Amino acid sequence: MGALGRVLLWLQLCALTHAASKLWVPNTDFEVAANWSQNRTPCAGGAVEFPADKMVSVLVREGHAVSDMLLPLDGELVLASGAGFGVSDVDSHPDCGAGDPAVYGDSDRFSWHDPHLWRSGDEAPGLFSVDAERVPCRHDDVFFPPSASFRVGLGPGASPVRVRSISALGRTFTRDEDLAAFLASRAGRLRFHGPGTLSVGPEDCADPSGCVCGNAEAQPWICADLLQSLGGRCPQAACHGALRPQGQCCDLCGAVVLLTHGPAFDLERYRARILDTFLGLPQYQGLQVAVSKVPRSPLLREAKTEIQVVLVETGPETGGAGRLARALLADVAEHGEALGVLEATMRESGAHVGDSSAAGLAGGVAAALLLALLVLLLAPPLLRRAGRLSWRRRQEAAPAGAPLGFHNPVFDVKASEELPLPRPLSLVPKAAADSTSHSYFVNPLFAGAEAEA
Repeated sequence: MGALGRVLLWLQLCALTHAASKLWVPNTDFEVAANWSQNRTPCAGGAVEFPADKMVSVLVREGHAVSDMLLPLDGELVLASGAGFGVSDVDSHPDCGAGDPAVYGDSDRFSWHDPHLWRSGDEAPGLFSVDAERVPCRHDDVFFPPSASFRVGLGPGASPVRVRSISALGRTFTRDEDLAAFLASRAGRLRFHGPGTLSVGPEDCADPSGCVCGNAEAQPWICADLLQSLGGRCPQAACHGALRPQGQCCDLCGAVVLLTHGPAFDLERYRARILDTFLGLPQYQGLQVAVSKVPRSPLLREAKTEIQVVLVETGPETGGAGRLARALLADVAEHGEALGVLEATMRESGAHVGDSSAAGLAGGVAAALLLALLVLLLAPPLLRRAGRLSWRRRQEAAPAGAPLGFHNPVFDVKASEELPLPRPLSLVPKAAADSTSHSYFVNPLFAGAEAEA
């Protein structure tokens, strides 16, 4: 069985044990155009230059003719069967020209925390992961390419990296002792670098309701690597009242459903239910869903975790995420007991930027402000016509014989004493003030139990 066959077999075993898998995508192979300064491999008869101060392991799969080659101070060229280098005069290859040499790129540019550089072994149409969960989680099995060279930076070291297992160079590491010995070897130092620490532990996710990813502490570095090409700034969301789910680096347009679950809840079964029952319907085409267990707010004492369902619109149609979120709430209302869901809430982003409904709302607000401004401008002249308006400090007594003004029943002392005091603004629930749209559902099947508790 070849290396690729062993990887596929291991992925099947991971699926049977509810262990997710992450595959490292980039490599440092000689024949990959992206690894070179001009975004193309060296042409025949050209000069080749590796940075002198960079450690790197490069797999060479083919034969190459070069006129000159500058090697790094510490590194290796791994020659596959039939691969090699030959010396060639540049004049014999006019297509190559006499320009600058092809310079190998910075081999330290690939970071463990960059979500772009990982691929999930559980990918399926319609599914995605929030940014923090695109990087290997605590219970994941990690695979590096068995037939390619690679190099990965482990980050600044502020947040140790821990996963279930690591497969590299034909070996699978499940014990810290074995992994530490590999990382200290020359082969390990050529492939893993940086002050960060890497450890493994055979911690299976045995809970059918899923396990928290565990990348919350590393999320600042994950977001920094994700947004590096954008100058560290998130792009502007294309909707009003955009949402930022747990684990996501930037705001998005769509909806978020939060489920409080019981012991009978099965995460994989619920994810499959969304795919099979809802996403296949025509009205939900163009939607993507992410389902995972996340920590619950410490202010809520009922449970430490909850299930987060993120719905994102990827097509030109809008409003589908909100419709699907409401459909999921209705599904919980009907089948909550069978699904093991106790209650569900949802949040939905607002209209897309430039939408006529949003423009109408903005126009209405502007008209209301204009009306209020006119009232403020016109009120003083009207009051002056009715009579002189004046006020004094409460301690000051009015001069004898001075007119006491007019009697306004609205401000009558006795009447005001009978009116109830207004509710302070600070008592308004924050969730109601911050959310663009908010719905709440309590499963009636569990209402009695919750009331008794």
